[in-house]
Amino acid sequence: MAERDYYKILDVERSVSQEDIRKAYRKLARKYHPDINPGNKEAENRFKDISVAYEALGEPEKRKLYDEFGEAGLSSGFDAEKARSYGRWQGQSSRARPGAGHAQEFDMGDLGDIFGNLGGIFGRGRRTQRGPTRGQDIEAAMEIDFLDAVRGFQTSFTLDRPVPCESCHGSGTKPGSSPTNCPECGGAGSKSIVDGPLQFRQTCPRCAGTGKLPGDPCPTCKGAGRVVRPETVRVNIPPGAETGKRIRVPGKGEIGVRGGPAGDLYIVPRIRPHPVLARSGRDLTMDLPITVGEAVRGATVEVPTATGPVKVKIPAGAQSGQRLRVKGKGVPAHGKSPAGDLYLRLMIRVPKEKVAHEAIEKIDQAYDEDVRKDLRL
Repeated sequence: MAERDYYKILDVERSVSQEDIRKAYRKLARKYHPDINPGNKEAENRFKDISVAYEALGEPEKRKLYDEFGEAGLSSGFDAEKARSYGRWQGQSSRARPGAGHAQEFDMGDLGDIFGNLGGIFGRGRRTQRGPTRGQDIEAAMEIDFLDAVRGFQTSFTLDRPVPCESCHGSGTKPGSSPTNCPECGGAGSKSIVDGPLQFRQTCPRCAGTGKLPGDPCPTCKGAGRVVRPETVRVNIPPGAETGKRIRVPGKGEIGVRGGPAGDLYIVPRIRPHPVLARSGRDLTMDLPITVGEAVRGATVEVPTATGPVKVKIPAGAQSGQRLRVKGKGVPAHGKSPAGDLYLRLMIRVPKEKVAHEAIEKIDQAYDEDVRKDLRL
């Protein structure tokens, strides 16, 4: 599968700022959101790509890893320092190879450890361990209403999750059948391979590094040691959930191997847009319509917020486009994150019906200067 260019997906240059990436994401997310394009599969797939790209580039640390290593750098278990060390070793070994006079011992499994759980790299992608191994992580997408994402909530959903086979207790071997030592590696789990001046140790392809060949496969799980079962998972969505920003549910990923701990479940939210509210970080913004009289005289009006209605004072002489701040009425506080604010943009609404000429003239007479005096090109 070809490496995806997340910068191209977000239609930005690699040199842009984090703020530019955020703006590009919000623009594209609004354009391709499934709620805006119902039944449009192409738009839905585009929205998924945009969410994945923003998850990688929206956080500075993840963006650095992606810039240096590509998509591999964002994989679970990736070790950047080991990857850099291997890169330096490659450069040194390529320069030393023509004049090398002795073999060097190098374990191919160490290369796989650079990439943690990545499969298909350096044979199996990592050296197979005989001891307990942590299970793989799982991702699940979840559509969330805008206000639910702001307030936070609890929900339950059913997930098809691998669990240990009840018949063989996860061994993959038919009850009563015993494993035998692998004849190819003699039970060591690896083999020595000489390549010019270098001597490598490679995971045994026959036993996959376990040193054992299984007995007869379990008829229930066909030798896999696990079966898929539906499980109801309860999830706490914290206040301030964002599209593409994963929420971790510990221990609800795939089961571990040989008694290892289970992986984690990651919920990937997709926040539906709101017809009135918009969001920037933990702050919310909203247009607040007011009458001409309220703008001229000032007034106290009731405004709906995510946590309930509040009274807001409109200052006398308010202008259209003027912003008012309502402290603490944005995204509620959570953990170490303080509550955000609600920003109201005043929008003066002129009556659609005809207004008496006398009233219009009195309003015009109230202007003490030309409203367009500063308009210059």
